[in-house]
Amino acid sequence: MEDLSDVYNELIMEHSMNSYNKKRIENADFCKLGHNPNCGDEITLELKIDGDKITDMAFSGHGCAISQASTSIMIDTLKGKTIEEAKEIIKTFIGMIKREETNQEKLEKLEDAIAFKNVANMPARVKCALLAWHTIEDILNDK
Repeated sequence: MEDLSDVYNELIMEHSMNSYNKKRIENADFCKLGHNPNCGDEITLELKIDGDKITDMAFSGHGCAISQASTSIMIDTLKGKTIEEAKEIIKTFIGMIKREETNQEKLEKLEDAIAFKNVANMPARVKCALLAWHTIEDILNDK
């Protein structure tokens, strides 16, 4: 039987190498650059919002496998959610990475993003996993 961490690693690699979320959105409502000066990861998030729902998201940029996969999986997780739902998921993800959130019921709402749970054990990679999540948090808080 396959180990769950192996499944998560495959998911992360798949998203980092073949992200269908890496594209541009025409007439995006919001566009924000996220940059990690420590390692040079840089992403630009674009999103469309209709009322209080995130209807489309995409990203461009470059970085390590963890930052690219985290961004792509974040988009899959948040697309179609209301802004309030998205803010709650973002807070849960950041809490999980910082080891502050351990409630299993809340963590399940992260869907595939739970694959990054073990990043909490790799301090050098935490900022990579959080780059996109902090960027979207800034967009939604400024909205």
